Amino acid sequence: MPKLLSINNYHYRRGGADILYLEHAAMMEAAGWEPAYFSMQHPKNLPTPWSEYFIEEIELGRDYSLYQKITKSIKAIYSFEARRNLGRLLDNFDADIAHLHNIYHHLSPSILATLHERGVPVVLTSHDLKIACPNYQMLNHLKPCERCKGGKYYNAVIQRCVHDSYAASTVIAVEAYVHAALRSYRRFVDRIVVPSRFFMEKFVEWGWDRERFVHIPNFAEVGDVAPEFTPGKYFVYFGRISLEKGVGTLIRATAQAKVPLKIVGTGPEADRFMALARQMGAEVEFLGFRSGDDLFNVVKGARAVVLPSEANENAPLSILESFALGKPVIGASSGGIPEMVLTGETGWVFRTADVANLAEVLAEVAVCPDERISAMGQYARHFVRERFSKAAYLAAVQKLYAELAR
Repeated sequence: MPKLLSINNYHYRRGGADILYLEHAAMMEAAGWEPAYFSMQHPKNLPTPWSEYFIEEIELGRDYSLYQKITKSIKAIYSFEARRNLGRLLDNFDADIAHLHNIYHHLSPSILATLHERGVPVVLTSHDLKIACPNYQMLNHLKPCERCKGGKYYNAVIQRCVHDSYAASTVIAVEAYVHAALRSYRRFVDRIVVPSRFFMEKFVEWGWDRERFVHIPNFAEVGDVAPEFTPGKYFVYFGRISLEKGVGTLIRATAQAKVPLKIVGTGPEADRFMALARQMGAEVEFLGFRSGDDLFNVVKGARAVVLPSEANENAPLSILESFALGKPVIGASSGGIPEMVLTGETGWVFRTADVANLAEVLAEVAVCPDERISAMGQYARHFVRERFSKAAYLAAVQKLYAELAR
């Protein structure tokens, strides 16, 4: 039986990358691969016998002592603890493939050298732009930014790209310089999986070899959810409530278009956006965190889902989930969103961060005949079944592993 080592910062369903990490591993186990995991200790982690190898928890946003901040910042740049623990794990698990997801700032890219030394082929799924841009997004203060192109990572400090903090930005700039000097990603990663073609083209533009990348779209299991094609009256956004997600743009556009909106999720800007909705007189209902059927039922009652992100999104799972539920999507023109939201077929695309343009689209969809909305929802479900199926994802991954496995 072939052996797969799955690696990610968190071992619980924290965000999209963590969900894919867990579901990918489960899918490969069902396909006949023996699994092992390497991650970070965390109170919310799912139980696993491999947790004895996990590294000490690091959360850089916490109120640590000065000594703790220094030691944890060093680990975020290069973790000898992660290298030691991974080495012990590999003493007991002779992996045929290591598939990595998010490793930055916790496990650190230091582990790539350990895998290389043990002769384990490495696949990295790029859920963001981190291997090129120190702050993940090529976005600074909600404006497109590519100042670090060509290895000019000092710009991350000048621009305070992380949490608007010189200290945090210095840590990520030093990390970028260290691993650029060591060529950690370029020497030790055999293939990089990109769920969107936008990411691939952006990396190539920044000097990466196209041959290093494999485009494998994310997946959604359509059969797991029942759709609702009858359109409701309200629009819905579900996800993190933060500035880069474009929630402020959405609330302002909702007020202009005079349409109802439900927002599902939590985040650091929730109170701010609640106040904005009151100030604008927008008909917005904040529902807080929902998951499973509680979330799906809100989506099923919607006319359309809105994804107004102002960041360079990769291939958002929220779009696939919306399609699977039979709902068209109104999406921003940023990142890989237009590869999934096909205007007039699976939804509508508006100009990123353009309040007036989004308000225009919302007003148009509000009066669009129900039959048209329903037909788009049906095609969206067909589209996700055909283009983003679990079977297609599994076949692509197995082909890649076969090319790399020892």
